[in-house]
Amino acid sequence: MINLNKIYQWSRTNLFSNWYNTIVSLIIIFAFLKIIPPLLNWLFFDATFKGSSAKECYGDGACWIFIKVWFEKFIYGLYPNDQIWRINLAFLILIFSVISTIFVNPKIKRYIIIFLIFVFPFIGIWLMGGFVIDIESLDIYVPILEEVDTRVWGGLSLTFIMAIFAMLFCFPVGIFLALGRRSNLPVIKYFSIGFIEFWRGVPLITVLFMASVMFPMFLPADTYVDKLFRCIIGITLFEAAYMAEVVRGGLQALPRGQYDAAKSLGMGYWRMNALIILPQALKIVIPGIANTFIALFKDTPLILVVGLLEFLGMINLAKTNPEWLGFATEGYVFAGILFWIICFNMSRYSQRLEEKYKTDR
Repeated sequence: MINLNKIYQWSRTNLFSNWYNTIVSLIIIFAFLKIIPPLLNWLFFDATFKGSSAKECYGDGACWIFIKVWFEKFIYGLYPNDQIWRINLAFLILIFSVISTIFVNPKIKRYIIIFLIFVFPFIGIWLMGGFVIDIESLDIYVPILEEVDTRVWGGLSLTFIMAIFAMLFCFPVGIFLALGRRSNLPVIKYFSIGFIEFWRGVPLITVLFMASVMFPMFLPADTYVDKLFRCIIGITLFEAAYMAEVVRGGLQALPRGQYDAAKSLGMGYWRMNALIILPQALKIVIPGIANTFIALFKDTPLILVVGLLEFLGMINLAKTNPEWLGFATEGYVFAGILFWIICFNMSRYSQRLEEKYKTDR
């Protein structure tokens, strides 16, 4: 049974402890009563869920048929339907590898992490893009997988591709930049400072335009780098600068005694940082690292401005379809909910890591 006395005492303590808290609580309760019921009506009670065309939408609620009809495009973009299994296989390998790190012993986990950082990116690109081997001795072409141009990659899968690759690459680059900024060698120190301050001083949308439009102008005439890879490199360098400052904060938080203790054991620079300094520094800045990764994930829709149709880009494409004019709100609400779920889980996972590696108990 509900203990009304406990509810009353909790309300008196937390909501109505004084006149100021009482006024604020009443305003918030009034706002909830005015906003929540109409929102629930639009989302669920007056919404249309069944059907296959815009003509079947009725009432004043949301038309979730729009999401249902375009769902596959929102996930896979314009990727050929008969080749979608390749995207699914790539992400299954990724998910299986990540989950397996939870259950295996630390020695095997080390090899899985090496696989995820150095091997999986090439497997994933090969699976989703395909390539052809030219066997010169036989003068024939052997198709390994049907080549799929990156221009048809899109939807949520492209959002994940951009975010995952940028996270995998910006983290180690950020660590090296943070170490470089604290180096005693002037060349390395000032190069790291210049790199970090330059990339932190320009907006990401400018970086993407540079990667998409201007970067090819500086390449040799016969050199071509795919736009998708150029954008991944641009986002990686941009986020690496922010990651470097997060890691540097952790390095500066460590007492000098940790460095002296490591040197007293005869450890060199790299061994000292790998075994003593970085494990402690990274543990301290887990919230900052998670915050950078969340910001990176939410920044991926900006690639829309250079013609790559990720999740939000596919929603913008769908809303311009003559049959579905006027249903953009449902698409943006769906995108907002999905992004919130993903970012919330990233935040919760970082909190679990904090609790796991907490030492001041």
